[in-house]
Amino acid sequence: MDAQKEDVDENGDANMEGALIARDKVGVQDFVLLDSHTSEAAFLNNLRKRYQENLIYTYIGSLLVSVNPYQELDIYTVTQMQLYRGVNFFELPPHLYAIADNAYRVMCNEYNNHFILISGESGAGKTEASKKILQYYAVTCPTTEQLQTVRDRLLLSNPVLEAFGNAKTLRNDNSSRFGKYMDIQFDFKGAPVGGHILSYLIEKSRVVHQNHGERNFHIFYQLLEGGDKDLLCWLGLERNPQKYTYLIQGRCAKVFSINDKNDWKIVRKAFSIIDFTEKDIEHLFGIVASVLHLGNIQFEEDSNGHAIIRDGTQIKWISKLLGAHLSILQEALTHRKIEARSEEVLSPLNVDLAFYARDAVAKAIYGRTFTWLVNKINGSLANKDSTQKTVIGLLDIYGFEVLDTNSFEQFCINYCNEKLQQLLIEMTLKAEQEEYELEGIEWEPIPYFNNKIICDLVEQKHKGIISILDEECLRPGEATDLSFLEKLEEKVGDHAHFVTRKLADQKTRKSIDWVDFRLLHYAGEVTYCAVGFLEKNNDLLYRNLKEVLCNSKNSIMRDCFLLSELDNRRRPETVATQFKNSLTSLIEILMSKEPSYIRCIKPNENKEPGKFDDFLIRHQVKYLGLMEHLRVRRAGFAYRRKYELFLQRYKSLCPATWPHWHGPAAEGVERLIKHIGYKPEEYKLGRTKIFIRFPKTLFATEDAFEYRKHLLISRLQAKYKGFLGKRAYQKKRKAAIKLEAFWRGALARRAAKKRTWAVQTIRKFINGFINRKKPLCPENRDFVRLSQYYYLMKLRDHLPKNVLDESWLQPPSILEETSEMLRKICRRNLVRKYCRGLTAERKVQLQQKVVTSAVFSGKKEGYLESLSQPFLETRLKENDLNPKVLQLIRGENIKYVTPVIKYDRNGFKARERLLVLTQSSAYVVEMAKIKQKIEYSTLKGISTSNLSDGIVVIHVPEDNKQKGDVILQCEHIFETVTKLCILANKQSVVKVVKGSFLM
Repeated sequence: MDAQKEDVDENGDANMEGALIARDKVGVQDFVLLDSHTSEAAFLNNLRKRYQENLIYTYIGSLLVSVNPYQELDIYTVTQMQLYRGVNFFELPPHLYAIADNAYRVMCNEYNNHFILISGESGAGKTEASKKILQYYAVTCPTTEQLQTVRDRLLLSNPVLEAFGNAKTLRNDNSSRFGKYMDIQFDFKGAPVGGHILSYLIEKSRVVHQNHGERNFHIFYQLLEGGDKDLLCWLGLERNPQKYTYLIQGRCAKVFSINDKNDWKIVRKAFSIIDFTEKDIEHLFGIVASVLHLGNIQFEEDSNGHAIIRDGTQIKWISKLLGAHLSILQEALTHRKIEARSEEVLSPLNVDLAFYARDAVAKAIYGRTFTWLVNKINGSLANKDSTQKTVIGLLDIYGFEVLDTNSFEQFCINYCNEKLQQLLIEMTLKAEQEEYELEGIEWEPIPYFNNKIICDLVEQKHKGIISILDEECLRPGEATDLSFLEKLEEKVGDHAHFVTRKLADQKTRKSIDWVDFRLLHYAGEVTYCAVGFLEKNNDLLYRNLKEVLCNSKNSIMRDCFLLSELDNRRRPETVATQFKNSLTSLIEILMSKEPSYIRCIKPNENKEPGKFDDFLIRHQVKYLGLMEHLRVRRAGFAYRRKYELFLQRYKSLCPATWPHWHGPAAEGVERLIKHIGYKPEEYKLGRTKIFIRFPKTLFATEDAFEYRKHLLISRLQAKYKGFLGKRAYQKKRKAAIKLEAFWRGALARRAAKKRTWAVQTIRKFINGFINRKKPLCPENRDFVRLSQYYYLMKLRDHLPKNVLDESWLQPPSILEETSEMLRKICRRNLVRKYCRGLTAERKVQLQQKVVTSAVFSGKKEGYLESLSQPFLETRLKENDLNPKVLQLIRGENIKYVTPVIKYDRNGFKARERLLVLTQSSAYVVEMAKIKQKIEYSTLKGISTSNLSDGIVVIHVPEDNKQKGDVILQCEHIFETVTKLCILANKQSVVKVVKGSFLM
């Protein structure tokens, strides 16, 4: 579970001793183990640590302290229920389920009755706690189809009682405004077979009045919000709660956190399962609607000062819904019937008394209807089987209340808490004393505050506050709240726990008003305002109003107001006396059962998760009597455990008891604690248990165990790892041997198979080789195919890389034709690829090279060396020529320019010149002059020697235009001659002569 950080997975030990390891971080899970058990600060600090870790439950012995987390915690799942089912009380972290399961197990084992008392302030989580306990029993107890119905009714009785008995208050949006005791009946198998509910002191005054920020009972808002249109129409109601006086006094009819519509659906479903008939439901909602209509009745004075009803609309609806005669009902609300000897006289009411009568009848109707509702639920839960049953009671009762203004209700509630505190202390002391006697340990009297003196102050006959209050209510004459206060001062003024302004000293008097009295309860001082005590205690309903209700046609009203009441002339018991008697009866019920206690605490007023209000919680710790209970629980021994459990946990601390003790557990524990070094004053040995007086002794033992545990775990881990390693090695070795055997067999089979295949293949290829010259046939087909394959694979790696590569792999005779075809294809492919890769410029160069080849190949030295040297387009650019030369030949397109040396024909003097070739002529140029122009048409021939010189002779006719042949020497003779003969288109006139050049 997420919130329970002390679980098995996290700390390895989920029981109480194991949780002590983390005590510095999350506190101790039992307040009894606090060193400073008398320190309220230490108590709060431990509570705070646990709350901040979302550990909302803590024990005080067997009492559970629960702090409302104001958020959903994942600790109430079915998995958690199963985890706590049947587990020893201290084996898991504190939880509501541990209390519920412990009560259930003891009940089943010892066949006795139990009760679980849940108390705390409004908003502390009492109602939710009782629901969780019911859910736990519903899930974990044995069941059948028939029993499932009982379970459903037990669970769904809660929403019904909450709707009619709970309301939004300043402290809680779902505050129970009544005390509830529910008995869950179990058969001999431990299955829930029935139940019974007792209710206490429903807050009827809320029906007619709510403080600012509070609401009336939930059912009114649920009916208006969730009831269908036809139902509201039949009841004469409108959806808007602002229309009803009894619903708007708190000014918060709508509350964001409450879904009235959804709650209405749950209540309607619950009615059908709890076995309400449609007639019951119809009459019940008729009563609820009647209360709302009553609140809207307004009175005004007539001319005589008597009260009359202002508008008859509401009274008509009430008459219809309650089945009462209209005129009689109207008369009962405006007149009072007075008996004078044998006569009955109707006395008109003034407006104030009429409003009082209206509110009184509304409170009476609602209060008695609630009692009828509880009885109806009890009827559906009743078990008809007469065999003996065991029961677990759930007491969800209001906690000690101290408000800004404390009235009659707070007086009754706090009196109830005094009685329950007295019961708690007495039963705790009794349980402690019984355990000591059972274990043969001397009982040491425990000093504690006995609040019997306060209970007597309230309830003592003839002398107690309740008796005095009843006397004032019953005595003739004009009794007032002030006369009641004076009577209190007269009769109990000398009591040490009672004080008024008149009796107080000067310092105390300032904090007490003239109409107040103060009681010094066990939990602290509470000041009560006496105003309203008499009226609320009387709770009178005029006789004629009672007659109207007794004669109602509404069946529920007839059950609530019996005709026999009209014949009874005795004055009914006062509210305080009724409450005292019912409380006495409750105490008797509880005294006959084994107790379990849950104290609920509200951490802050704003319902914020994680907020811990020290002042508010200190206040509740005090009023819940937790410190007193802890003091009583710690007065003897802080820790006790059965010998077997103690020895089982700590036996590793002593060599004599580890790893096994073969004697009685008591002797083993004695040997163990002597080895640890317990001092005599720190412990006692009982018949079945060891008792340890101080928490620090247990802490030291637990710390030693934690250290020892790490050593043992390390040793165990080493041994276990060694064992695992050895086992793994043996397993692997065995597997390896088996694998090797199988693998060797597989390899041998594979080798034999491969040898067989090789023999067959070799034989087949030898036969093929012998017959290789024959045409293709079965005998040589494989050999031929293999020869072809290997030749082609080898040929793939030895193909010519370029068109000049003439190499080709020699084929076998059978592939000669194919090889030749492949060679041609390859050749063509290389040529094609080469041609496609040529640029236009490169093509021109190659064409020129072809011409060069035709002219010079095999004729002139240096030709082969020139093959690798590409021809340039020109050796000098046009920009390199003198502008005057360019101007002279501007009409012609210059194709090629190269530097040359010109030799004079006479004397062969060398002169540097430029040879410029255009589209139509060749020019010999000197700087800015054209020395000679040779038109291509006049060109007779071109001669070079076969030597490696660069001499070329251009032959032209001798006439007036030409000077004769031109002898030139150029560095790039092959390039120059080729370009000249191509431009002149006279390749045939080029001659290569042997020896020296010719003129």
